[in-house]
Amino acid sequence: QVQLVESGGGLVQPGGSLRLSCAASGFVFSIYSMSWYRQSPGKERELVARISSVGEGTNYADSVKGRFSISRDNAKNTVALQMNSLKFEDTAVYYCYVNWRQRAYWGQGTQVTVAS
Repeated sequence: QVQLVESGGGLVQPGGSLRLSCAASGFVFSIYSMSWYRQSPGKERELVARISSVGEGTNYADSVKGRFSISRDNAKNTVALQMNSLKFEDTAVYYCYVNWRQRAYWGQGTQVTVAS
């Protein structure tokens, strides 16, 4: 079955950096685009970044452009989100996502807290 396992969240001060990772299994990772979403308390889940199947195309939410970078390693079935210059408003649970065979799959999420 499809499994997505995120790691790398934590507490960081404003201006700091974190790197999230998502390990995928149960499907042919290299032929699917992958995404990171986030959800803050009281807000809807929002798309943060997406990367195409072989990594040649990426897109980002306006709020993270220039600060976050998504990448993937198809040999290791992993997708990463490098987050720099973190802000208070980046505090959220971050989820890895794939749409596999027209069905949405989510990881369990990893908490990112930006606080001084």
